[in-house]
Amino acid sequence: MTVLVPILGDQLSLNLSSLAAADPATSVVLMMEVAEETQYVRHHKTKLVFILSAMRHHAEALRDAGWTVDYVRLDDPDNSGSFTGEIARAIARHAPDRIVVTEAGEWRVAAMLDGWETLFGTPVDQRPDTRFICSHAAFEEWASSRSVLTMEWFYRRMRAATGLLMEGGKPVGGRWNYDKENRRAAERDLLMPQPLAFTPDAITREVIALVEQRFAHHPGSLDGFDYAVTAADAERQAASFMANALPQFGDYEDAMLTGERFLWHSILSPYINAGLLDPLDLCRRAAAAYAAGHAPINSVEGYIRQILGWREYMRGIYWREGPDYVERNFLGHTRALPGWYWTGQTDLECLAETLGQTLATAHAHHIQRLMVIGNFALLIGADPKAVHHWYLEVYLDAYEWVELPNTLGMSQFGDGGLLGSKPYVSSGAYINRMSDYCGQCRYDVTKRVGEDACPFNALYWHFLDRHRDKLGSNRRLAMPYRTWDRQSAAAQASTLAQATAFLDTLDAGGDGDY
Repeated sequence: MTVLVPILGDQLSLNLSSLAAADPATSVVLMMEVAEETQYVRHHKTKLVFILSAMRHHAEALRDAGWTVDYVRLDDPDNSGSFTGEIARAIARHAPDRIVVTEAGEWRVAAMLDGWETLFGTPVDQRPDTRFICSHAAFEEWASSRSVLTMEWFYRRMRAATGLLMEGGKPVGGRWNYDKENRRAAERDLLMPQPLAFTPDAITREVIALVEQRFAHHPGSLDGFDYAVTAADAERQAASFMANALPQFGDYEDAMLTGERFLWHSILSPYINAGLLDPLDLCRRAAAAYAAGHAPINSVEGYIRQILGWREYMRGIYWREGPDYVERNFLGHTRALPGWYWTGQTDLECLAETLGQTLATAHAHHIQRLMVIGNFALLIGADPKAVHHWYLEVYLDAYEWVELPNTLGMSQFGDGGLLGSKPYVSSGAYINRMSDYCGQCRYDVTKRVGEDACPFNALYWHFLDRHRDKLGSNRRLAMPYRTWDRQSAAAQASTLAQATAFLDTLDAGGDGDY
């Protein structure tokens, strides 16, 4: 009896559920680099190198662990270009009695897996992905009992279920959430830890050459590629974060500084999402750091909440809402993203900095993504589906199950409040408070109108005004609407005219100059 075990590019774990259900002596592991997966959006070159190199290194780790691996490279002359085509060729090569596979992470790929048994006449055993902390059934049980799917309540349930930062059935420190303590702006004279950098080995250099040749039209740069591509190096990065950055992660997790790409962030999400690191293990290690007095509660709780709360919650929302979630557009936004989202060449300093960093490294932290890049897209009325595609293209850790709810739901309010209780919009004041970007910008963050006025300011009020029919009753926006209503008719008119002029220049293909 031969068992075929396909492993996908985000399943790079030796403890995968499909491997646990198979025997190395009678199984063939199939790994496939296919054009279909590299081109359904124009993935950042760095993302392609990371995934393909990590896959090739993982194949070596599987062989070292005693597995027979059938590996299909992207440039193999007979490569069919699709998962289903490669399954067909593998069946012809190995004549398996059955296929054992860990469930797909995305609807698009899940539909392929669901069709294999009928298409090939070979039994297909789809195993749950046990790398996640909350199963589909557990999330559905929680969600079906609630009228509002607030992440905070899901997070508390997960804390109780795992025992993380719990003592006697209550949260350690007496509070579930320390987010209010995690909003400090960073000072440039602080000594900031740097993540480890990894020199590309022969496998990675070969992949870099392949990507440069085959995907030259994709966004991003490969200059200085230094990400980990093995589980061992990902673990080294995790250990470095826990030792050096976790203690102050909470204080400065929302901070932004020009030229500082990482600050105290872990840069571990790409490795978690690809399978090189275990999310529950990282949570436990962070909790242990608190118990040992190495890191304060606000840092540890904030870090655990990102994984145990947001990451698991996003996955649950993605699978519960279904494939049509991507089509939701509550606010009716249709504007195209400015072309400079793919170049970073804009005179808005905050966007030039964050977009430039994104295109250079395929990384930006959550506040840069949400309150600079996403905030601007929402204020100008960008098509949320187009914004989703952009985020999916450019970020190293972006897989649709986690990126889509974060972008379309949380960032762009496309689901009308299912995921977030209000739109994440702000004027330039928030960016000025949390960064040093505004001090270097040609626009004046204190001004709302005029040639040098910060565009975020007029756009913020324009957004609220044009969506009052849908947002005016939102309790969390009551104060901004009262503030708007207290302004004179002349002040309102000049603000709206300022925003309209800016939007007109965007529509004309400009940079937004008045």
